[in-house]
Amino acid sequence: MFVDKVRISVKAGNGGNGAVAFHREKFVAAGGPDGGDGGKGGNIVLRVNDHMSTLMDFRYQRKYTAENGADGQGSRCSGKRGADLVIQVPRGTVVRDAQSNEVIKDMSDSADYILCRGGRGGWGNRHFATPTRQVPRFAKSGLPGDEHDVILELKLLADVGLVGFPNVGKSTLLSVTSNARPKIANYHFTTLYPNLGVIYVDEGVSFVMADIPGIIEGAAEGAGLGHDFLRHIDRCRLIVHIVDVSGCEDRDPVDDFEKINAELAGYSADLASRPMIVAANKCDLIPDGSDNLERLRKHVEALGCPFYEISAATTQGTKQLMRVIAGKLQTLPPVIVYEPEYVKPLPQAGQANDLLIEQTNDTWIISGKWMQRLMADINFADYESRMYFDRELRRCGLFTRLEEMGIEDGDTVSIYDFEFEYER
Repeated sequence: MFVDKVRISVKAGNGGNGAVAFHREKFVAAGGPDGGDGGKGGNIVLRVNDHMSTLMDFRYQRKYTAENGADGQGSRCSGKRGADLVIQVPRGTVVRDAQSNEVIKDMSDSADYILCRGGRGGWGNRHFATPTRQVPRFAKSGLPGDEHDVILELKLLADVGLVGFPNVGKSTLLSVTSNARPKIANYHFTTLYPNLGVIYVDEGVSFVMADIPGIIEGAAEGAGLGHDFLRHIDRCRLIVHIVDVSGCEDRDPVDDFEKINAELAGYSADLASRPMIVAANKCDLIPDGSDNLERLRKHVEALGCPFYEISAATTQGTKQLMRVIAGKLQTLPPVIVYEPEYVKPLPQAGQANDLLIEQTNDTWIISGKWMQRLMADINFADYESRMYFDRELRRCGLFTRLEEMGIEDGDTVSIYDFEFEYER
């Protein structure tokens, strides 16, 4: 099965917590604090794998989490760093933000990309020793790792894209001009997924050509297979439009040509303006008296598009067409690489004035991101740490807000898993 678009959730590892420890050694009095720092959380890393051709591996696994950093230990031992999680993707995968659909990274080069960074490890208590606080009994907790919902979208890296109605000979042309072996049969939608082939024209002259599944009328609105695979010619520098002029399916080649162009324009205005070469295929099957070839030639040349007669099945005109394509590519800019659009928002730790206060009888429940971050750094078994907590609550104005809302002495203040009686 060919899978070319998936949504996944990724989360980098959290940083390890700093340790609260003290140096204990025989004949060493007042060894002092020696708690080590927590280890850094592992990153989420994207890596190009040229042996992958689809996003099939992501169909059954949608959540990826890197390893957390280990907690610090005594004797100033830092925690082990969390291992990075490497996610392999096919070359040409475009990574987008799931919410805004903005491009984060185009995985067209060979460099690894850090999609989410692991959280920093917390400091051990040895960092908080001062001349006036010689026995700190608290440490910093590790920071959480980045997390992101992203869309992986595969856009093939091809110089040339073959487009046309089903059964016009696109796969046959690819098979006779390259080593690609796509499925070929005399029925519509034989090609169910894009095929790539490398065309060697001369020594040092080659290009990559993509056979796109047949486009039908309404493909830009989702009909048939064309809507799903039109994205694979987004990067193509040149479009080769294959038209069946034999009339063996009672189709009009001029009408077919205009309908395909309309679908390209409906999908993307930029795609419709891409340079195009028109190849009239199955010329060996044109019945006597048919004017299909000449009518299509006049129509195409009036639009300024180069026109060539070929028969993919008998290889008539195919070598000449490939040489023309190679020459045209030398005048065109390189394959499109999408520039990043997404700007990572600044981390939001919340603000003290955003705390949510709820009252249930004589119990006041406090919650919010700012409070979560503060609570993670408090050691409620240590007197100095509790005094710091009290000062922070007064400084942020929480007690003032509670008094304005009518809190009474003796009421219970509940902050997550910590409760105390309020006194003015």
